[in-house]
Amino acid sequence: MIRALAEFAFAAPFSLFFCTLSPSLSSCRLQSQFRLNRMHKAGDVVLGGLFQIHFFSVFPDLSFTSEPQQPTCNGFYILGFRQAQTMAFAIDEINRDSNLLSNVTLGYSLFDNCLNLATGFRAALSLANGQEKQIVLDDVCDGSPPVLRIVGDSSSTRSIAISTVLGLYRVPMVSYFATCSCLSDRQKYPSFFRTIPSDAFQVCAMIQILRHFNWTWAGLLVSDDDDGLHAAQLFQSDLSLSGEGCLAYLEVLPWRNDEAELRRIVDVMKKSTARVVLVFAHKSHMINLMEEVVRQNVKGLQWLASEAWTAAAVLQTRHLMPYLGGTLGIAIRRGEIAGLREFLLKIRPELHHSYYGNSMVNQFWEFAFHCRFAPPSAGWVEAGGALCTGQENLADVETEFLDISNLRPEYNVYKAVYALAYALDNMLQCEPGRGPFRENSCATLEKLEPWQLLYYLEKVNFTTPFGDQVSFDENGDALPIYDVMNWCWLPDGSTMVQNVGEVKRSAHKGEELTLNEDKIFWNFDNQTPPRSTCSESCPPGTHMVRKKGKPVCCFDCIPCSAGKFSNTTDSLECTSCPEDFWSSTQRDHCVSKKIEFLSYHEPLGICLTAASLLGTFCSAVVLVIFIYHRKTPLVRANNSELSFQLLVSLKLCFLCSLLFIGRPRLWTCQRRHAVFGISFVLCVSCILMKTMVVFAVFKASKPGGGTSLKWFGIVQQRGTVLILTSVQAAICTAWLVSSSPASHKNTQYHNDKIVYECVTGSTAGFAVLLGYIGLLAILSFLIAFLVRNLPDNFNEAKLITFSMLIFCAVWVAFVPAYISSPGKYADAVEVFAILASSFGLLVALFGPKCYIILMRPEINTKKAIMGRGIES
Repeated sequence: MIRALAEFAFAAPFSLFFCTLSPSLSSCRLQSQFRLNRMHKAGDVVLGGLFQIHFFSVFPDLSFTSEPQQPTCNGFYILGFRQAQTMAFAIDEINRDSNLLSNVTLGYSLFDNCLNLATGFRAALSLANGQEKQIVLDDVCDGSPPVLRIVGDSSSTRSIAISTVLGLYRVPMVSYFATCSCLSDRQKYPSFFRTIPSDAFQVCAMIQILRHFNWTWAGLLVSDDDDGLHAAQLFQSDLSLSGEGCLAYLEVLPWRNDEAELRRIVDVMKKSTARVVLVFAHKSHMINLMEEVVRQNVKGLQWLASEAWTAAAVLQTRHLMPYLGGTLGIAIRRGEIAGLREFLLKIRPELHHSYYGNSMVNQFWEFAFHCRFAPPSAGWVEAGGALCTGQENLADVETEFLDISNLRPEYNVYKAVYALAYALDNMLQCEPGRGPFRENSCATLEKLEPWQLLYYLEKVNFTTPFGDQVSFDENGDALPIYDVMNWCWLPDGSTMVQNVGEVKRSAHKGEELTLNEDKIFWNFDNQTPPRSTCSESCPPGTHMVRKKGKPVCCFDCIPCSAGKFSNTTDSLECTSCPEDFWSSTQRDHCVSKKIEFLSYHEPLGICLTAASLLGTFCSAVVLVIFIYHRKTPLVRANNSELSFQLLVSLKLCFLCSLLFIGRPRLWTCQRRHAVFGISFVLCVSCILMKTMVVFAVFKASKPGGGTSLKWFGIVQQRGTVLILTSVQAAICTAWLVSSSPASHKNTQYHNDKIVYECVTGSTAGFAVLLGYIGLLAILSFLIAFLVRNLPDNFNEAKLITFSMLIFCAVWVAFVPAYISSPGKYADAVEVFAILASSFGLLVALFGPKCYIILMRPEINTKKAIMGRGIES
């Protein structure tokens, strides 16, 4: 007996009984019954339903000096009653369908929640308990629960409370209107399902619209309840994760008409730069808000409505449309239910009241025909009120009850009933021995546990006659789909709410927004979507830098720095150009860097090339002159063979400068300094030998100095020049072998240029090369300076002294100029030094002689050259 009582207590956990125990029989009597508005129809299986049939409840006196009375509900809600009738119609349609739940008759038991949490909660417990006045307990507690499952509730707050308790016992609950995303938590609400998308998807749908019109800066107003506060959290997190928008402000609308708070909120809206306002609230909130919006005359806003007030006719008035015209809203998917209107027309009241009767129908009848059933309330007849006969014709009444052109919550009710029917049908199709439960067993109506039906409800998958697929995911949410509505303000002042698109989520494509933009009415002078951004988009060539203390959508557009680019709009950072590229002037792409070297095609290169060729030509001309006049006394007296060698070396000096012009390559870099060094050593070696010969002649002119000339014969001169030149060749060879000069792309001088240059490889090698040339030049200068006072007629020492002075001055000035000159200008300095020193030697050494040979041939005689020397 104790075990039986325990099992019964589990089967009916919400009952409050007075129990009587005896040795032979035990019975329990229900303490009180829930007697608020209901509709009932018997059946093999009964489905429960919770609907908002009235707007508010009135509770009796709770002084507890007498037995508390049942609360009463006021303010009949005709659309809520139509939703309840839709459930009755769906059950009637299923019972007539031979292919679905054959041999099983569905019944229903529907309660009015009166828009009150306590009333709705008590109604749900009554559905789960059953309402038998007295129960006799025996040894076996068998039988199905009073209702297998509940369709409802219409409110997230009530659904949270009810599902929290029903979930403990795994009683299925399928809501058609509760949208709070919190109800998707399977740990807290394991038996909750819904056929309406959750607020999470509604938020996603609104974000999709924001993204479509590039509205990145919006205000958000939410109601002060579970739906609104959860929506606010979702908006903030989803916008933050997507990075595609920001909230300019977030305000919670008060439940009551708090004028001060509403004035503050509208003032925030008025001052904000956001032109788009999202409102996730009930129409009652919007009515209070719009009164203040009209008072402050806040126009020019684009409103984005949540499902709760998208279709609110009370807001679509001439008074408010100047402000709300063009509103885009999310609406429950509209469906078509064939035969519903005919079913509604067949409704008839019960003239004999009973507990299991249809009190809702009687109340609807009184509301629709403005009459009262007998016995009427006191004073009704005296005031001229009519009595209801039950024979009135609904077709004669103009009421939105019969308008089935815009079935939205009703369509969700329809889908919820069919989902439960298909789950039950799948359960009854189970073959014994092949079931999903312990030992492959099947569930039966006689011993059905609520959790067994949950298994089949999770696997429901069917298509409605309207073509929508219905199934539930792992969180109990149906495949979400919303219609996108637009409030049109017509020229005649009337309003129309039209469907302009849809938002849906599919398993394969994710979230999809489809909009017919040509149909959308925009409440702006230019009839185009408004712009709503905290900061204008950053064009290519710039990147975003967030403003300090502002949301991420508020930023400054900073141009990319030199060498970086951005080729997209709203770039977060600029990208560095590749090594050989540089950013364009607009910083929106990369261009090849300018290439710089001492080119033959630029003016400087042309001038230096011309000078080099001129020097070569002049050297050749002088050589020809000297060869032609080689037998004249002047040429013979100035050591003609060394003069010829000197002129050839000068030609090489002029020509070697051409290796410094043009794009540096490995072979030119390796050869330019080697050719330069050897050519100049050959030149200076010849000058040194000429100087030493002059010095020997000077010594020979002294008494006893005749023997000094024997050391400066032709062979000795050639050998000395060869040896001195070979030393330079050895230096160049060692330099090239140890650390060869090479071509180098230098980007350090200019960021937007590539300077091609030759790196010396070894600074020491280059210094030794120049130092050796300088040593020979200084030696030549010193010797020539010592013999500068020889008789003028044959004294070449002065010319050599002067030429060496020019040569040394040029190369001393070359060193600091070369070090301080970047890129091609270093090559230009070196070429200039080569040409200047070469021209100095050519002019200083051969200019006077060519003048005598060509212009004063009369003094180019042996007598004229030897005359003064003999006299002295």
